[in-house]
Amino acid sequence: MKIIILGAGQVGGSLAENLANEANDITVIDSDGVRLRELQDRLDIRTVQGFASYPTVLRQAGAEDADMLIAVTNSDETNMVACQVAFSLFRTPSKISRVRANAYLARKELFGENGFPVDVLISPEHLVTQHITRLIEYPGALQVLEFSNGLVRLVAIRATEGGPLVGHELSYLRTHMPRIDTRVAAIFRKDRPIIPQGDTVIEDGDEVFFIAGTDHIRSVMSELQPLEKPYKRIFICGGGNIGQRLAHTLESRYQVKLLEQNRDRCVMLSENLRKTIVLEGNAANKDILLEENIESTDVFCAVTNDDEANIMASLLAKRLGARKVLTLINNPDYVDLIQGGEIDVAISPQQTTIGSLLTHVRKGDVVNVHSLRRGAAEAIEAIAHGDHRSSRVVGKRLDEIKLPQGTTIGAIVRHNEVLIAHDHLRVQPDDHVVLFLVDKTRIREVEKLFQVGLTFF
Repeated sequence: MKIIILGAGQVGGSLAENLANEANDITVIDSDGVRLRELQDRLDIRTVQGFASYPTVLRQAGAEDADMLIAVTNSDETNMVACQVAFSLFRTPSKISRVRANAYLARKELFGENGFPVDVLISPEHLVTQHITRLIEYPGALQVLEFSNGLVRLVAIRATEGGPLVGHELSYLRTHMPRIDTRVAAIFRKDRPIIPQGDTVIEDGDEVFFIAGTDHIRSVMSELQPLEKPYKRIFICGGGNIGQRLAHTLESRYQVKLLEQNRDRCVMLSENLRKTIVLEGNAANKDILLEENIESTDVFCAVTNDDEANIMASLLAKRLGARKVLTLINNPDYVDLIQGGEIDVAISPQQTTIGSLLTHVRKGDVVNVHSLRRGAAEAIEAIAHGDHRSSRVVGKRLDEIKLPQGTTIGAIVRHNEVLIAHDHLRVQPDDHVVLFLVDKTRIREVEKLFQVGLTFF
């Protein structure tokens, strides 16, 4: 595909890297020449320096014959106007825009037929809020991903001593939980991927990815680590867009406190949130945290715009007794450094956003993409089309499908019924197939499996 990316920041740069590695024709536009040169030195892409929504700049980038425009600059207004220009002047077929401000997102009529011609709206704040909410719903999880409108979930969890399955072969799970069907999609041991077999032994410290119906997630988690008590008290540090959204999402089910430095912002938050206790102050202040009984807090979420402030506040909260610490980290270089130590889960907005963007770039009928392990692995949901003559998967048993190395099928959703993958299962037309790739460089081979041959037409 010929794709133009507007914005060479963290998201734009990571997206360019993902797509350039998959043999797409990529052009990146940004006003920062230094950042563009850094990208061009690393990647096989074109770059254009200029203001992203100017018609002359878009024409120079090749908008006249581009298949897709992805606008992820730091300005909502630039992103929206660029989509309008691409539509009005160049008839670009597909336009994706990142929009952050709730003032725009709350007015659906601004987008679509009679508004800005944006085909897909991406809101990082909304995606990050969803991500954190699922982690709070499933105590102990490192990542919780949804497929088929929530019918199936893929969960990453750290196997710890005391879990009944730890020290046993995977086949023991079937004997121990005969009524619950699940599939372990991958295991990462000391950052090295292992494709699970029945005789694979789960070790203490393994990062285990498993797929199960939503109703069975907690039961499977209890096999891999002692089940944690449900969370009740949530402390949010930072009252920006993410902090406000998170408090609004959680306040009806949990006891929520929100700490924000800016007095005017505190007043606005207290007027707009119904049950959340809004506090003014700095999370790096030990006395404030102690006054607010941080030692009885179940989850401390640091979601300010400052990585260093988030890290320091999280470390302080953990040492003062917070049970679990979730930290928002924008700089991808920090994520690997801090996760798994005193900080329980580091959340990368870039990886969360990129998964959503990749859904619209994948070939074949791919309806869900999730980027995992800082972009090294990927989970996708693809729909099988055609028949046994035109499709490489339809009509075949799972053990007959030639999957790329490092790829596993975890589940099939058929007419809203979840079927956990077993060798004897046959793929039928319109099945939603959930796959896990430990090596995302194989994605093109997976896409080809789900593309319908010419005989179908």
